Amino acid sequence: MTSDRSDLGNQALSKVAEIGITSQLDAVENIDVDIRTDPVKLIQGKVDSVVISGQGLVMKQDLRMENITVSIDPVSINPLSAILGNIEFTHPSDAEAIMVLTQADLNRAFSSDYMQTKLHGLKIEMDGQPVTIDVQHATIDLPGENKLVIAGDFTIREQPELKKISATAIPAVEADGNRIALEILAAEGQGLNLRLVMAMFEQLIALLDMRNFNIPGMSFQLHKLEAQAGKLVIHAKAQVAQIPSM
Repeated sequence: MTSDRSDLGNQALSKVAEIGITSQLDAVENIDVDIRTDPVKLIQGKVDSVVISGQGLVMKQDLRMENITVSIDPVSINPLSAILGNIEFTHPSDAEAIMVLTQADLNRAFSSDYMQTKLHGLKIEMDGQPVTIDVQHATIDLPGENKLVIAGDFTIREQPELKKISATAIPAVEADGNRIALEILAAEGQGLNLRLVMAMFEQLIALLDMRNFNIPGMSFQLHKLEAQAGKLVIHAKAQVAQIPSM
């Protein structure tokens, strides 16, 4: 009977957490929260573990994650708040997170209305002259071997002729843990200009800023990146102060 009560309590807490997280996302295909404790520990405000896993989470700027897993260390919570549906930790807890973004996820975000506004009206210098660039279409390819390829069709407003450009880079982690860094290995195209390549990569870097993945009560910092064939795997450290409530 005690085990049954414990399971029911865990399920109730987990369901509250799932509803809270879902309310903070633009869209979600599936979210599962597994909270482990027992009635005595819950009264004392102790939780043995929390594991959050989700598929198809859409964050800010139409940024979709194929899946995410967040594993949180044993924590102490405010039991009265938990009863009222607000799972609030008494102290921020460390957590480990793994996020997977597929090549399709990155291209979906890169073709969003938000990113299209960022890729139009880019101001750069070409041959010593200031020009305005409109990137008409951009794609991201993840061929594996920790490489990332970006390709785009663009026009120069001062010379309205469609041109193509592509570049290959290796992603790494910036020192602050918020943004990725990209080391350009090669670039080619018509009217090739490294400033244009950097301008396009800068938009990708801004899109993948870890602050775009934060939700109320949870913040993430990059720890390691893996550009695998067809997907980008992000290993992150997390600070969790609470499970979001509705």
